[in-house]
Amino acid sequence: MDGTRVEGTQRRGRRIMMTDGEVDAFLREQRTCRVATVSPDGRPHVGALWFAWDGRSLWLYSITRSRRWSDLRADPRISVVVDAGEAYDELRGVELCGSAVFVGEAPRTGEPCPELAEPERLFPAKNFGIAEMPHDGRHAWIKLTPDSVVSWDFRKL
Repeated sequence: MDGTRVEGTQRRGRRIMMTDGEVDAFLREQRTCRVATVSPDGRPHVGALWFAWDGRSLWLYSITRSRRWSDLRADPRISVVVDAGEAYDELRGVELCGSAVFVGEAPRTGEPCPELAEPERLFPAKNFGIAEMPHDGRHAWIKLTPDSVVSWDFRKL
């Protein structure tokens, strides 16, 4: 993560915490995350999304008419969990927290946006196995550059 990792309160033992390199590799390999937002009336909302990780920020391609989108427009606080494993001693994951930033036009039509060059290269290759980013006129980009990162890898126990 190029030394940009900022740890939140790590409640789990340091021996199960992932290194920066392990976090980076894990986020590049995984496809699905769970995104938590808070609605204006205080109700939490969690939904699954595919994502791309560029080594510094998590990129979410969200439907602009979703509850997630409207929640983040009202309150940009966001928490994302990416996890894997079935048995207890296989569990591993990363929680990233911070503020959502909307990047590019909404909905995304493919207008030139230099900041989106890398996520629009990574996302379709990882999730669709194609080189060109498909734009359907319903989705747009949310960027999370985390303020805190907490990780765990129970395989280290």
